[in-house]
Amino acid sequence: AEAAALRERLRAVRHTVLVLSGKGGVGKSTFSALLAHGLAADQAKQVALLDIDICGPSIPKMMGLEGEQVHQSGSGWSPVYVEENLGVMSVGFLLSSPDDAVIWRGPKKNGLIKQFIRDVDWGEIDYLIVDTPPGTSDEHLSIVQYLGAAHIDGAVIITTPQEVSLQDVRKEINFCHKVKLPVIGVVENMSGFICPKCKNESQIFPPTTGGAEKMCQNLNVSLLGKVPLDPQIGKSCDKGQSFLSEAPESPATLSYRNIIQRIQEYCDQHHFQEEKII
Repeated sequence: AEAAALRERLRAVRHTVLVLSGKGGVGKSTFSALLAHGLAADQAKQVALLDIDICGPSIPKMMGLEGEQVHQSGSGWSPVYVEENLGVMSVGFLLSSPDDAVIWRGPKKNGLIKQFIRDVDWGEIDYLIVDTPPGTSDEHLSIVQYLGAAHIDGAVIITTPQEVSLQDVRKEINFCHKVKLPVIGVVENMSGFICPKCKNESQIFPPTTGGAEKMCQNLNVSLLGKVPLDPQIGKSCDKGQSFLSEAPESPATLSYRNIIQRIQEYCDQHHFQEEKII
């Protein structure tokens, strides 16, 4: 009965993409926010961003929604909307203050994740983007289990170039294989810094073992792209604005747009293959 309720709620979701990272601080939530903005740039698409980082919900601030609250309707919780075609749900909307700490054990976290899926009235959605906490823990197992009632297109894994980050990404890819979660590809974030004045590139995080590119070749997964550092990304996130709109000519924006296009192509291909099987 529970699986049927989840399946019914997710019936109107066309594509689901999980954003994962092995380590914190690699830009996973930033990527989730910009992926949602990039997809929602097409007014014909309905996009939802679900933040299941229960202990560190940064999506409300990044999307300019701090201080907003969730409203209850007859059909369930209503998402908070950035644009008419971009809705957001996060535990951050349920806290009395952004500084409140969420000190919960696994079962309570799992219960909230289930509630987010079962009780939020998303409506018809083209893309559901799920921002997860770092690692491979309760929240990841729960979201894969609950979304498994419908379907998941796959996971995008975020890393930085240095080996200490890639070590954890290998674990994340291994996790995906074990729970039969397709890997759409890997994004190498903070991949060099291009000086805005002299245009020379500096490696802030040197790829001592070949970076994400070498790792992807070894593990036979796709490298979706490399995003260079741009100080404007952090500023835009702090202001709750879309970096893609604020700095349309930045090399990082061009990289993001290419990556988003590749994710869209993967999802369309995945959907086409599923329809053929049906």
